[in-house]
Amino acid sequence: MTTSNHTPLRAISLREQARNAIRTSIVMGQIQPGNVESVVKVAAELGVSITPVREAVMDLANLGIVEVIRNKGFRVPVLTEQDLDEIFKLRTMLEVPAMREVAEKFHGTDPEPFKTLAADIILAAREGDVRRFLDSDRKFHKALLETLGNHRLVQTVEQLRDQARMQGLQKMADHGDLTESAEEHLEILAAIAAGDGDLSAELMTRHLAHSRGIWADRPEPQAT
Repeated sequence: MTTSNHTPLRAISLREQARNAIRTSIVMGQIQPGNVESVVKVAAELGVSITPVREAVMDLANLGIVEVIRNKGFRVPVLTEQDLDEIFKLRTMLEVPAMREVAEKFHGTDPEPFKTLAADIILAAREGDVRRFLDSDRKFHKALLETLGNHRLVQTVEQLRDQARMQGLQKMADHGDLTESAEEHLEILAAIAAGDGDLSAELMTRHLAHSRGIWADRPEPQAT
């Protein structure tokens, strides 16, 4: 597990912070699929005791993101192209019509918090800050979905996001190619704020196709 970007965790909600730190490392591909990770080692890297890390690992295991290896630690399952295609198709089935519905119901909603998140995504992309990019990206999409008031939808999409791996993200950031993907968030928000459901759905479809390529370390949209 790469730890150069880790910062010491606050003494509040250590379990949640450990879960977020491990999850981000998994999504970024810093924890390699198939390798057994030691809970003791991860706890030392994060600067916390074993207990919150063990609890965080159990949370992630319950979500299907890791497998607990008894008396050894945990392992991230290896995803096949079929796995990634299934995640992509499920997210498309859920998020594309959801964005159409968000656009239809967005009238009267203050767009400024969403603009702030979208701007932060773009800034993180320009600076090559992958962790910040992922954090703001997660908050942006979650916030849009939450406007529908469907908690199960939000939880399901969050789980699907966690199961995918952004293998090509760091490479894109290193090459300065992450900004285009980041700017798609402003386009989606503009369509939603304009109440254009069809355009919102179309842009979300393109955005997810772009993400599917990043999962497989092929940033160009993949045909399905």
